[in-house]
Amino acid sequence: MIDVIQRPYVVSSVAMSLDGHIDDATDRRLVLSGPADLDRVDAVRAESDAILVGAETVRRDNPRLLVRSPERQRARVAAGLPAQPTKVTLTRGGELDPASAFFTGDSRRLIYAGSAAVPRLTGLDATVVDAGDLPELRWLLADLAKRGIGRLLVEGGSSVHTAFLTAGLVDELHVVLAPLFVGDPAAPRFVTPGEFPAGRLRPVEVRQLDDVVLVRYLLDSRRG
Repeated sequence: MIDVIQRPYVVSSVAMSLDGHIDDATDRRLVLSGPADLDRVDAVRAESDAILVGAETVRRDNPRLLVRSPERQRARVAAGLPAQPTKVTLTRGGELDPASAFFTGDSRRLIYAGSAAVPRLTGLDATVVDAGDLPELRWLLADLAKRGIGRLLVEGGSSVHTAFLTAGLVDELHVVLAPLFVGDPAAPRFVTPGEFPAGRLRPVEVRQLDDVVLVRYLLDSRRG
């Protein structure tokens, strides 16, 4: 079992529709958050040492995973940190486009890859870590801690959120509810079926941001 000091503090962040979807089933990304919440997310990113998404999110959403505010970047540098958090992704098969936004910006990049995928990732502008046949999250978090990551922001997608939550490895959960329904069973959801050990969560903050609502929960995930 990973000891409390051997892994980062994990914040899981998601925006979803009222019926639990994080996107629709079209090729265009569904915008769920407004300007006020996007600024809040930027502040959360600025507080993080690393931002993690799955390879499917890199392919589907092509996120930049950057702190956008120049003031927040300068504050990080003044505190002795890199201007940008480390970008982290997980991939079993190695299907990552070197032209994707993941590889842009002045950030350190880490790719945790299945052993068979490591050779095809050679030459990418990132540190590729052989994670065996299937990246094991406790091992991954311990490895991130050894690399100086003390606070990790997990931004998706469904399989990654599900894996962290079912493993009991989320310390704080940020859920933003957008005032709309997707209504498409083919659209991706926040989580997929699984056994979630957290039980009833404890809300510590509820805040309206434009037309969306943020609910922030603390999870008792450090009991061993």
